[in-house]
Amino acid sequence: MSQPVTTNPLIIMLINMTVVFIVLISLSFLIRLIHALDPTKKKEEAQVVPVAEPMLAPSVAPEPQPEGLPAEVVAAITAAVTLCGFSGGAIRTIRPLARDGWKNSGRTLR
Repeated sequence: MSQPVTTNPLIIMLINMTVVFIVLISLSFLIRLIHALDPTKKKEEAQVVPVAEPMLAPSVAPEPQPEGLPAEVVAAITAAVTLCGFSGGAIRTIRPLARDGWKNSGRTLR
């Protein structure tokens, strides 16, 4: 029986890693080549995209803004409620929840 070429594990590791990376790089080039030569890819045509007019919200009397919340937060909450299918007038009040969970859990573990 013939002896193996090398028994040094470092040399075997370098040979195996070299083979793996050569295969990965060649697969990457093959994928790029297929992407460049893809016959099913549609030709890009110059299309004029019409600019959509902004949707105007129905005229609703402005609600009084809570003192602690900025206008952007109120607008984001109103937009989320309207996306759920409700009207903007469905919001009665916006008040933050008291979240003492982290503070209380830290106190109870001691």
